[in-house]
Amino acid sequence: MDGASGSRGNTPHIVVAGAGSVGCFVGGMLARGAHHVTLLLRPRMAEELLRQGLNLTDFQGLDEDLSPDLFALASDPACLEKADVILVTVKSGDTEEMGHLIRRHARKDTIVVSLQNGIGNAGVLKELLPDLDVRAGMVPFSVAAIEGGRFHRGTSGDIVIEKGPNHLARHLSVQGLAFHERKSMTELQWGKLIVNLNNALIALSGLTLKEELNSMVWRRLMSDQIREALRVLEAAGIRAVPPMSTRMPIRFLPKILRLPSPLFNRVARAMLTIDPHARSSMWDDLEMGRRTEVEELQGVIVELGNKEKIKTPINKRVAQLVREVEAKEERSPGLMAHEIRP
Repeated sequence: MDGASGSRGNTPHIVVAGAGSVGCFVGGMLARGAHHVTLLLRPRMAEELLRQGLNLTDFQGLDEDLSPDLFALASDPACLEKADVILVTVKSGDTEEMGHLIRRHARKDTIVVSLQNGIGNAGVLKELLPDLDVRAGMVPFSVAAIEGGRFHRGTSGDIVIEKGPNHLARHLSVQGLAFHERKSMTELQWGKLIVNLNNALIALSGLTLKEELNSMVWRRLMSDQIREALRVLEAAGIRAVPPMSTRMPIRFLPKILRLPSPLFNRVARAMLTIDPHARSSMWDDLEMGRRTEVEELQGVIVELGNKEKIKTPINKRVAQLVREVEAKEERSPGLMAHEIRP
């Protein structure tokens, strides 16, 4: 990254491509840490943030206002031309389009990092951008977009990116937002997919994550959904590791979810810190009438299960329910656990 034309001194110019909830929070934290940041986003959101700036909050008490002069806003993908680092945060369905925009505008020495949900996005970008340094990444925490330009991080965890030259994680890390590097991301991405299956349950129920985890009925449904998915991964020979800060094998997660509540709460506190108001990005999507990523979560498990001849009734049912809500353009239906079970 030394000598890159888009940089400000030794600080890389970072473009967050597709700045939604996660992108605005990550980009805002990087700008707060004195990085040179451009948010590439839709015109309507650009106008909103230009008018009111960013308000970053989190479960630990962070509450910081960033005026618009601390970061750049753009709706024209030509801003990619000056990027040293591009953090891709678009939804999975928009990855190919963003890849074409990066290929058209970015320099050959630009580093591209996919900070998206799902398994295949970094692969899509690598195929479209064979001359660029493209890396997979994983954001373990949830971010909710709240009116007034507020973006709230509801759970704990550090960002992990694929290891490569230039010590990128060290360059990106700022106070309150740590990046780490990992040689192989595939196992971690599968682990995050397993955990993110719960996004759809929260979207369908309307519960907060804390309310859901405090309910044995919901934890049992979570457990059964995960157990079903893990059987599929085992049949396919795929290994997954938890995205949380724990050495616990992911195969124990269904058993932990079924522990009596007092014991479960003690174990969960050691694995994850949760804001009492945290929900999921899929709940946000339904509330805002946006397309969800259920196909990249439950859809992947169902498809792989069909291939491996493993039945996936819970994941299939959950995916179908989300599709029905999307088709009707409705908000979260507030379903009970027994209404979701097949």
